[in-house]
Amino acid sequence: MTMQHLTIENRGAVRVLTLSRPDKHNALNTVLTQELLAALRDADVEASVNAVVLTGAGRSFCAGADTTEFSALVPDDPGAVTRRADLTTALHLVFSQMAKPVVAAVRGNALGGGAGLALACDLLVASDSMRFGYPELKHGIVAAVVLANLVRQVGKKQAFELVALAEPIDGARALALGLANRSVPDAEVLATALAMAEKLAGWSPIAMATTKRTFHRVADLTLAQALDVGRDANVMMRGFKKPATTGSA
Repeated sequence: MTMQHLTIENRGAVRVLTLSRPDKHNALNTVLTQELLAALRDADVEASVNAVVLTGAGRSFCAGADTTEFSALVPDDPGAVTRRADLTTALHLVFSQMAKPVVAAVRGNALGGGAGLALACDLLVASDSMRFGYPELKHGIVAAVVLANLVRQVGKKQAFELVALAEPIDGARALALGLANRSVPDAEVLATALAMAEKLAGWSPIAMATTKRTFHRVADLTLAQALDVGRDANVMMRGFKKPATTGSA
């Protein structure tokens, strides 16, 4: 797969996707958004890949949407506006549709759409000095698509504060809010994310896929509905071929 703004590397059963527009702080233009969406879908169907790490080249993870493209998205061409919105929505949705887990390794800026991209991943390793936030109101625009994941992952008061005050937070604060799984020094971010991804990649692929699918299905259900989903997964699990073990019950 030939990419213009995305680097793809396999490390055993872990595929590393690196946003590669460092001079633009990896801002998401149309090409990079299309490439990332295609690469995530490709990783999900590649039998040799069991987990994915998403990171950014240079000083930032992702500074959000590339605003230099906004001038082309005008009311006179509603089709272009709709196509870009559909593409952005598809990218943020694909993480929960994938059977394979995705770990974000976030250093530097993760702002606006970049913050949303990091949150869309299943796990998030943040650098202590990360700048994570939603600055849209400072530019007279709205944090829109990114709200969907934010309000599902943090309390309503905290979510509204992040978008309404438009102030970035660091890795320690993201960890305290439950937005990050780890907060580590900058130099340890990628290695920590890779270690987590390698552990995930070592599980039975069908058990991992079923765990992720069940997790997303129950997340927004009532207790009774969620228990029904869990019951179905439990029944299906009994048909899995168990790995050979020694001395375990």
